[in-house]
Parts: sequence; structure tokens; C-alpha cells
Amino acid sequence: MNFEGLIIGVCTFLIIGLFHPLVIKAEYYFGVGSWWCFLIVGLAAMTTSLLVSSLTLSTLLGVLAFSSFWSIKELFEQRERVRKGWFPKNPKRQ
Repeated sequence: MNFEGLIIGVCTFLIIGLFHPLVIKAEYYFGVGSWWCFLIVGLAAMTTSLLVSSLTLSTLLGVLAFSSFWSIKELFEQRERVRKGWFPKNPKRQ
């Protein structure tokens, strides 16, 4: 039996699930100025994905990379959600 597809599916689910609260916390504590962290992680994962010989690991790094890139967009959308009052604003941050 080949479990690689299931492993990739579960790990993809976990990676995407991890980025949802990460975006919320990043916007709350650091604001949209933290977008560059997601960019650096995405570029590093994308580059590493190209260099790794394992297809499973390369695929998971690609998922990580593009989840990071998508999180940049979500970070700016999270700012709008906070502005609309759907999420709490950090009172300690201007």
C-alpha cells in the first residue's frame, strides 16, 4: 500500500490549519507590517522545495510556501475584519 498521498493530504490539512490562527495572531500582535515574515518563509520553502530530492517532502514544502504566500493576502484581509469589528483589535498597538 502507498500511504504518501494520505500523508501529503493530512500534512496539507495541518499546514493550512496552522496558518489560519497564525495570520490572526500576527495581525493582532504585529499588524500588517509582518507580511514580510510570511514572504521570507514562503521564499525559503519554495527554494528548498526545488532542491529536495524527495517528492513527498518537496510537495509539502511547496504547500508550505504557497500557504505562506496566501497568508500575506489574508493578513491584509484580517486587518479589514478587525476594522469591521469581527475580530478584536489589540489596544496596545497603534
